[in-house]
Amino acid sequence: MGIRNFTRRESALHSKVEALRCAMEMFQHSTCQSFGTDCEELTAMIKEPHAWPNFMAELERIETLQICFPDFNIIYVPRACNQILDFLAKTARSFHRELHFIGCSIPVWLPMSLQV
Repeated sequence: MGIRNFTRRESALHSKVEALRCAMEMFQHSTCQSFGTDCEELTAMIKEPHAWPNFMAELERIETLQICFPDFNIIYVPRACNQILDFLAKTARSFHRELHFIGCSIPVWLPMSLQV
């Protein structure tokens, strides 16, 4: 799992695309091949990028990154089924400085009362 906070984008969907691009860049040299998102539109964008002309530049970068992932897969995971990562995303947005995190467990720097 990984998190990173971003500056506000044109729309929530732009933020989701940017988050996927960042995750792919962070994991391009790992064995990770599967990505999950709570955004059904994002999975549709990856499957049919030409149907989303307003995101062409962002989607071209993601298509280029897919070369690093021979078995690339993106799946839709409803927020209700992934409360820990939803919590991490909300926590990252609250930081007022740049934040990057990659790990296999919840970071120890989160207050114990906030850990699920």
